[in-house]
Amino acid sequence: MSETLRSADIQTIQRLLPHRYPFLLVDRVEQIDAWQSAVGIKNVTMNEPHFQGHFPGLPIMPGVTIVEAMAQTSAVMVGTALDMLDKNMLIYFMAIDNCKFRRKVIPGDQLRMELRTLRGKPGGKVWKFGGTATVDGQMAAEAEFTAMMDVPA
Repeated sequence: MSETLRSADIQTIQRLLPHRYPFLLVDRVEQIDAWQSAVGIKNVTMNEPHFQGHFPGLPIMPGVTIVEAMAQTSAVMVGTALDMLDKNMLIYFMAIDNCKFRRKVIPGDQLRMELRTLRGKPGGKVWKFGGTATVDGQMAAEAEFTAMMDVPA
């Protein structure tokens, strides 16, 4: 992984993140520019378990899962840049700030998440990210969040 611009398919994502179904919320990460920025893709499908209850007859992706998908995109970005494949990296939210929801996300949508690092550097545990999630060019959500990345010894 020596290129400046990278991407991560689902197999690579699973080697970086501890999340699995039903909580793995990013399908692909592209345009990874070291630990500075990346674009995540989430294909929203009706067979996701949260749609059974949110809401019956009117399936809407919960806002918290949109923010979680954004955070997972950030973790893949940093994990790829720092060569964290198969290192059992764990990620914990520390704060979510300036979060706004602008559009419903429903089955059939493709969520495009553009994330950037606001604070953090290689070797650091605490990182701050900011980004947006869009569907067909329309803003669905925006947020800033802080996370701690922990690699077991």
